[in-house]
Amino acid sequence: MIGLFLWKFFQYKQKSAFKIMGYCLLTAKGAAETLKFNMALILLPVCRNTITWLRSTKLGLFVPFDDNINFHKTIAAAIVVGIILHVGDHLACDFPRLINAPYSQYRAFLAHDFGNKQPTYLDLVKGPEGITGILMVIFMAVAFTLATKWFRRSLVKLPKPFDRVTGFNAFWYSHHLFVLVYVLLVIHGVLLYLVHKWYKKTTWMYLAVPVLLYAGERTLRFFRSGSYTVRLLKVAIYPGNVLTLKMSKPPQFRYKSGQYMFVQCPAVSPFEW
Repeated sequence: MIGLFLWKFFQYKQKSAFKIMGYCLLTAKGAAETLKFNMALILLPVCRNTITWLRSTKLGLFVPFDDNINFHKTIAAAIVVGIILHVGDHLACDFPRLINAPYSQYRAFLAHDFGNKQPTYLDLVKGPEGITGILMVIFMAVAFTLATKWFRRSLVKLPKPFDRVTGFNAFWYSHHLFVLVYVLLVIHGVLLYLVHKWYKKTTWMYLAVPVLLYAGERTLRFFRSGSYTVRLLKVAIYPGNVLTLKMSKPPQFRYKSGQYMFVQCPAVSPFEW
């Protein structure tokens, strides 16, 4: 991340836009490059089949693949930092510098990127880059908030009907907002103000392989999954708050070492596994 940040930071220092938008622009673009990388990387720890396969290779001796969810959370934290730097620098620093620059300087350094008419702050915010950026921030803020343990585990007690935004279901549904986030991210990365050649618009290049891998994982999971209704034969709670369920075996089920299964209790939720 440090390498990507510095690479983009010094790359934009050579652009004419730097003369007006200053170090605010460089910081925003450096943060944007780490965001592309992390938005691609965050999908890999939740590719269960890939993680299971990697665990069985020699890499499993050196890489803690069983810690994949904590790694996922760590990358999410890095994304939050990147968003604060990227959005904060644009909205509070380089946009004001752009709209308040003398027109002669604007014509000399930025007219070829933004057009001959100097944009207002509203023009920048309501443009395609601004709209997609703001929508992404809103969707991600909702998803990140409901993914925290306070909301996910219903530790926050809210009055009805607001109690529905706590619990696993709220976390699970809100995380699917990231489908929209990735679509918006690709659009955001294509409609750049300061980059005009298609092969320098690299957002889709970062995302292509991880998104296809994750989509393939979800498809494979869907076709491999089987749903069976079982009878509970015994329920016990052991020391350490361990819940044990003994259930009837589904027909034609053959046990193999290392298998796991997802359990659903429809009385709690038809979507939570």
